[in-house]
Parts: sequence; structure tokens; C-alpha cells
Amino acid sequence: MMSWLLIAPLALVAVAGLAMLLLDAFAKERTELGFVASVALLSASVISGVALAKGVTADALPEAVRLYLGVDPIGLFSDVVVAGSAGLVSLIAGGYLREHDYERGELYILLIFSTLGAMILGRGIDLLTVTIGLETLSLGSYAMIAFRRTSARAVEAAMKYFLLGSFGAATFLFGAALLYGATGHTDLAGIGDAIRAGSANTLLVAVALVFVVCGLAFKVSVVPFHMWAPDAYEGAMTPVTTFMSVVVKAAAFVLVARLLVGALGSELTATFATGWPGLTAALATLTIVVGSVASVSQSSVKRMLAYSSVANAGFVLLAISAAPRVGASALAASLYYLLAYAASSIAAFGGLILLGSRGLEAVSYDDISGVGRRHPWRALPLALGAVSLMGFPPTAGFVGKWYVLSATAGAGGWLLGCALVAVLATVFGAYA
Repeated sequence: MMSWLLIAPLALVAVAGLAMLLLDAFAKERTELGFVASVALLSASVISGVALAKGVTADALPEAVRLYLGVDPIGLFSDVVVAGSAGLVSLIAGGYLREHDYERGELYILLIFSTLGAMILGRGIDLLTVTIGLETLSLGSYAMIAFRRTSARAVEAAMKYFLLGSFGAATFLFGAALLYGATGHTDLAGIGDAIRAGSANTLLVAVALVFVVCGLAFKVSVVPFHMWAPDAYEGAMTPVTTFMSVVVKAAAFVLVARLLVGALGSELTATFATGWPGLTAALATLTIVVGSVASVSQSSVKRMLAYSSVANAGFVLLAISAAPRVGASALAASLYYLLAYAASSIAAFGGLILLGSRGLEAVSYDDISGVGRRHPWRALPLALGAVSLMGFPPTAGFVGKWYVLSATAGAGGWLLGCALVAVLATVFGAYA
């Protein structure tokens, strides 16, 4: 019976979402929907955490489940971060929606179904499952960004994200189709086995890999596929920005780790120069540099945090790039970094919500100037979150950067150079 704990989080969130559709028609207060969403999501996170701590195995689960949904520690960890973060976003959204007179039940429903898509994406071990999770997550995200229908900036941000996101999804699906054509498998394990056995068309796999990496790079805002992030983060309501910054990134990065490290490993290295680690390490280093440099020139706090999010995505990708050489320590560093980043981002964006006033968001530096003296306790979450995102000791962000850079430097060679560039870019961004 303990095996059913492995899929209980997904079932709980799905049932809660369906129940909220009915509740929205009869509830007198929309806060009831927020309460249901928060309880369901946080409970799903706790259940996954318990299953992860107990080391529950999937022996009793039907084979159909085990073929399409990852019931391994990485999948459970993804649930903990994704569902837990979404639950906290639902909590902070309640006060924001009331204060700014946007309290409509649709947001909570979109949020919980988008989170279900993110959980499926993080659990996906088959390209079919991955596609379902990706589209469920994306469609809800587009709608949440455009939730302020009377705001031209929100509509523009949603349109940009929709167009670029659709292009990214199509790019990923084209790469996935090429992977299937090259290997004859849609499951990630089968794809990896076909490559290792030498039965796959290596050139076609390499081309497919480029399309898949580029498609996923849109979702995690890796340079040069980050163009949508500043506008989307600035145009969306702050709780939605928090969701985009944390939940979408966490689920997509777990998929990146599953696909690149778990399925492909370093099998292409012998034939294609440095293989995929070279491609992703170059993208990661460029992402860290661009995100760190661009963040210092922003006049909007949300755009600054958007570019900070871009830079932090580079660190996660850098750790994944080092995994074929270093092993489990690099993968563990990337997962820890996701957890630290999620906590820091929620604190930072939640602090912005606290510093806003009725009808007005705190989005510029003028809006938050002097709040540390006037309202020190309200300013504390933003300060702690920003300091952690920059990597100042002894915050969780500093520990995460230390783990990532240690794993990357330990790989030696050109990865050591990437780690040095990442350190210099981070120092520049923090100093400036």
C-alpha cells in the first residue's frame, strides 16, 4: 500500500482541481478556492516528502504507471519543490487579489491545473507524458499572465510568452519526433539504451538533441531564448510572476536532467567533439553572464529579478553539464540549487507583494526606497530573498552556488573555465 504514496500527490492535485471547478460555481467567497488549492498543493508536497524520506518503492504499482510516470527519488523531489512552491504562491496570492480587486476564482483553478502539468512534466519518463505535462503547464501559464485583462502590459506580455512559448514547444516536439525516428522509442530509458547499443542514427540523434535543448531552453529562459522573461515577469501579477519564476523552471529543469543525464548521458561525446555537455555549458555560461550584467541596468525591480532568474537558470544548467564527468554530486548540486532558488524567489517576490499598497504594486526602486527604515519587518523577506539570489553568505543561495561551482570546477578542463567566468559574472552583478 505504501507504493500508492508515489502517485497520491498527482491524484490529490487532480481531484482538488476538479472539485474547485464545482466549488467556483457555488462558493460565496473566492478565498475558499485559494484555501482548497493551498491545502491540496501543500499536502501533495508533504506526501511526496514522506515517500522520499521513507524510500518507498514502486513494486505494487501497475506497470502502465511505471512506464510513463517517474516514481523515483528525482520525481518525488520534483513534486516537493513544485507542489510546495505552488502552494505558497496560492497563499500569497489571496491577499494580493483582495488588495488589488482581482479576486476571481479562475486564477486558483488555472494555478492548480498548471501545477498538475508541472508535476507531470517533472515525473515524465516518456515523451508522450512529457508532452502532456508541458502543454498543460503552458496553457495555464499563458492565461494567468493575461489575467489582468484591462492591463495592456499584461496582455502584451501574455501574447509574447504565448508566441515564443508555442514556438519553443513546437521546437521541442520536433526534436522529440526526431528522437523517436532515430531510436524507435518514446521512453527515455529506451532512447538511452538504443544509443548505447549503437542501433540509433547518431547524426539524427545529435540534430534531435539540438532541437530538444533549444525547445526546453525557452521554458527555463536560457540565453538566447530568454527574450520573453523580462516582459512576462513585469506584465504579470506578482503572484503569477512568482509561479513562472519557480514552478515552471523547477519542472523543466528536472526534465532536462532526466533527458540529458539519465537518457543520453555522454554517449555523443566520442562522435561530436564535446557532445551535449559542451553545448549546454556554453549556453549556461552565456546565460550567467547576460543575466548578471543585464540585471544591474534595470529600473524595475521585477525586471531585475527576471534577469536574476535568468542568471540562476544558468547555474542549474552548468551543474547538469558537469554531471557526465563528475557524477551524482553535480546532479545533487543542481537539485539543491533548485530548492534554494525556489525559496529565495518566493521570499523576494512575496516581499514585493508586502511592500505594495492598495491598487499599486511596488515595482520600481523608488517604490521601495527607504522601506527598510519605515517598515523593516515587511522589507525583510525581499532583502533576504535578493541577497540569497545574489549568493551572499551564509544564505541558501550562497550554499547552492558553492555546490554548483565546486562540482563544475571538479570536472576540470573547459568546465573549470566556465566556473571561473560564472564567479566573475556573479561578483560583477552583486557589486554593481
